[in-house]
Amino acid sequence: MAGQWLKARQTKYAAYATTYILVVLAAVVAANVLAERYNKSYDATSNKRYSLSDQTAKVVRGLRQDATITYFNQGTRFRDGRDLLDQYSNLSPRVHVEYVDPDKDPQRAREAGIRSFGTAIVQVGAKKEEAKNMTEEGITGAFIRDLKSTTRTVCFLAGNGEHQLEASDRDGLSRFKDLLARDNYEARSIDLLQKAEVPADCTTLVIAGPTKDYQQPQVDAIKKYVEDGGRALLALDPPLKLGHSQIADNDALTAALASWGVTLDKDLILDLNPIGQLAGLGPQVALVTRYASQPIVNDMKGTATGFPLARSLEFKNADKTSVQKLFDSSASSLATTNLSSSAVNVNDPKNKQGPLTLAAAGTYSTGKENSQGRFVVIGSSSWVANGFITFNGNDDLAMNTINWLASDEDLISIRPKQPEDRRITMTKAQLSWVRVTSQFLLPLVVVVAGVSVWWKRR
Repeated sequence: MAGQWLKARQTKYAAYATTYILVVLAAVVAANVLAERYNKSYDATSNKRYSLSDQTAKVVRGLRQDATITYFNQGTRFRDGRDLLDQYSNLSPRVHVEYVDPDKDPQRAREAGIRSFGTAIVQVGAKKEEAKNMTEEGITGAFIRDLKSTTRTVCFLAGNGEHQLEASDRDGLSRFKDLLARDNYEARSIDLLQKAEVPADCTTLVIAGPTKDYQQPQVDAIKKYVEDGGRALLALDPPLKLGHSQIADNDALTAALASWGVTLDKDLILDLNPIGQLAGLGPQVALVTRYASQPIVNDMKGTATGFPLARSLEFKNADKTSVQKLFDSSASSLATTNLSSSAVNVNDPKNKQGPLTLAAAGTYSTGKENSQGRFVVIGSSSWVANGFITFNGNDDLAMNTINWLASDEDLISIRPKQPEDRRITMTKAQLSWVRVTSQFLLPLVVVVAGVSVWWKRR
């Protein structure tokens, strides 16, 4: 009887079913164990919105000591920060994450100075910094502030019609200032008219779009600052003479740049690239999509930047300087020397044809050990103003430039990306075609197919 029972069909089926169930259970258990031990995910979004940026990866993977992220929130809301913080712990075994409920452990929350739920404290070694918000920018910013022992100061020149640092209007630089603060830079304005000397605590000097001429003592102060090992970003617009918009030639300053090997042309670049038109840019905005090989722009590949009202420049190595190109305008661009009229003849044979160099970076040999001056010259200033710094990769370029000038090359990368606007823009004719196709053509195809099948069966 036992032999017959073992050979019975029902017994075989039961054995097969039991084996299958055990295999499935084993696979599920193994998958859960692996998922718990190796927390991996795949981000399929086009701009890697749900992945940590290159900058964060550089900072976290470069840690030389253990770091702890302590997240203070109600126990039932720990999940609000868990997804983001788990990504940090997955980047490096040196990063540890702790979750604290202030209601259950008020003493620890009080010691950390926690004033609201949903706050993270980043500790690297003995130094602690509070994240300004529970985003990647907030957490990574806290890491950077922990790792940098001193605050770097970026000084913005004022007094000659430059873009104003504190202004929040379209021409102001308040958004640039906010970006600097995230990387632990302090920004302030200085005026060389009162004292023709760049303060010694200025890590980097920014000259953003002066509309008035610098006097020779001011130029001498800028020149001495860089040649003594200082760092400077010079964003200089073309000397337009259109109505009330009068931009000075600034010959004394451009002569100083020429002595370093950078010659600014008195022209205006017009970009006829159709890609720029699709992006909603006019010909007065030079669109850049290709970059040279230099630390500032090495990570900018595949990222577009735009430069309103730009001029071209030429560069060469000088006696004590070494100069490199950063990027050109597109091949469909041209440069006109007609700077006093809004009407430009694009077919004028005097126009220079693109691509045209828009920016260059250089180093100055001071002759002193471990001392090197650095400078970046860009033929446009509005690209860092509030009205345009949020365009595509402009903010990345601005911060990469400051990082390189301040010798913070470890911070150069693409910053966390904002959500993309994925809306489709169509013309009226295209909208009509979509409506006709979806409301009439597709239903008609279904009806015809149905009638055809019915007729054949009949």
